[in-house]
Amino acid sequence: MLHTAFYDPTKSYEENYESGPFGAFADGKKFESLGTPAHNYFDNLLFLPFGIPAGPLINSNFVKGAFEKGFDVCVYKTVRSDTFPCHPHPNVLSVTIDGDLTPDRAKLPVVADTNYHEPISITNSFGVPSRKPEQWQADVIKAKEYAGPGQLLVLSFMGTTHEGQTRDEFIDDFATTAILAKETGVKVLEIDISCPNIGNEGLVCYDLEMTEAIAKAARSKIGDTPLVLKVGYYQNTSDIEKLALIAERYAQDIAAINTLQATIVDENGNQALPGSPVRLRGGVCGHGIKWAGISMVERLREIREKNNYTFKITGVGGVTVPQDYFDYINAGADVVMSATGAMWNPYLAQEIKKISTS
Repeated sequence: MLHTAFYDPTKSYEENYESGPFGAFADGKKFESLGTPAHNYFDNLLFLPFGIPAGPLINSNFVKGAFEKGFDVCVYKTVRSDTFPCHPHPNVLSVTIDGDLTPDRAKLPVVADTNYHEPISITNSFGVPSRKPEQWQADVIKAKEYAGPGQLLVLSFMGTTHEGQTRDEFIDDFATTAILAKETGVKVLEIDISCPNIGNEGLVCYDLEMTEAIAKAARSKIGDTPLVLKVGYYQNTSDIEKLALIAERYAQDIAAINTLQATIVDENGNQALPGSPVRLRGGVCGHGIKWAGISMVERLREIREKNNYTFKITGVGGVTVPQDYFDYINAGADVVMSATGAMWNPYLAQEIKKISTS
């Protein structure tokens, strides 16, 4: 059963930012976890290593709702070193995929509409909007205070490309934003290299030399604060091995995956998301990409065990029902997160906790 989405796809990003969240996230009812926090995540004890990744928690009000509903690891939506606009509305649409969005299936257009249904899969296209640092820093500090016992706020950040920008300037912007993020006092930081910027197919994480340079630069600015590398799906295991080595050197966790890219069209075959031609291709998330998230977790776990690495693994992608959480844990994830599933089921964390304690 799909509930009222806490991020309303019928409203613009600004309307959601000013008036959201919606549905159960706005009812003020707080779920009380039973027992004592026992899951250790970088010396932070959690009731359950489950939460919501960077994306739908766009400000402290959304974070508050998530914590109140029992999501114990909440990632504040990715921030930048300066203001950045959101793509035109709509930013979220439903997509229908028969089975998994495999690489072969992703070569074909995916039809989008507003008919949200189970099993839920969507496309989202925001462009990673950001307020000015002084605004998001103050709001992150506010959001941090909403975390109760056994809960943790993580802050996601990224660098920004500019016309005529050099490679070093791009890396420096990541480092600058890392400093701004650390100033909030958040205990764990995430560096988002899974959104379109540069590199193969437009994702920074696929340019492994750039990934290492960015991770190294961020590490030099944040001291011993735990760092998560948020990445996309890698087809080649050899690339994952290189990524794992980078994480072992400069980070403490790899979060995989963000979305899978596909051409998004309406029922007539036209571009479904208005604006720039770049928006013809969008990120798909939800049920259809679970296979890819599980695959990444399994391969990361094998590489970690083979090399005696110490980084943690956060599994993301396609977690829409409680069993998906347990599938990720069994695959080797230390932490599991849900964006699309949580958006339409604000009680997902509670349902998982009830199974875990039964």
